[in-house]
Amino acid sequence: MWLSAEARADVEAGKAKAQACVACHGPMGNSTDRQYPVLAGQPARYTYLQLKDFRERRRKDPRMSPIAAKLSKDDMQDLADYFAAQKPAPIDFKADSVAVEGGSRKSATELCAKCHPNNFSGQNEVPRVAGQHYQYIVKQLQDFRSRIRTNDAGNMGSVARNLTDEDIRNLASYIANLH
Repeated sequence: MWLSAEARADVEAGKAKAQACVACHGPMGNSTDRQYPVLAGQPARYTYLQLKDFRERRRKDPRMSPIAAKLSKDDMQDLADYFAAQKPAPIDFKADSVAVEGGSRKSATELCAKCHPNNFSGQNEVPRVAGQHYQYIVKQLQDFRSRIRTNDAGNMGSVARNLTDEDIRNLASYIANLH
């Protein structure tokens, strides 16, 4: 884990706090609503930083920003550790094989695995995007491309700015299809 033994968040406290997240992110962080990300299995460091960015308005969303504004540092650490400890459930997505192949090629061209190694499973500040909802991936890539989302030190923005709509659909098909 990314926290020291002394500062280790309380996963059980995170479980209790996560009950407020179920309506959008599903039980144990396994969202079945395609507009909300699956939080189960996300690296704790990534989840913590996203919550902090929502709280500090570096990342904005009309639903998440007000919720995160009320979270303490301990709340965010507890939630991050809780969701990191959960197992992601497979999503219901039937990918078109042509789109998946196109996404695989584009991923190789853009060197996506350089930042998203281990089959897009996430690490540290890099999210697990494998098996994420297709619609959510499309929206995030579009938001990075249009600079609506900028809380990544410019890394994703520099990659996404040259992606076409077809590239985005293909990448989302490929990534959502990974398990």
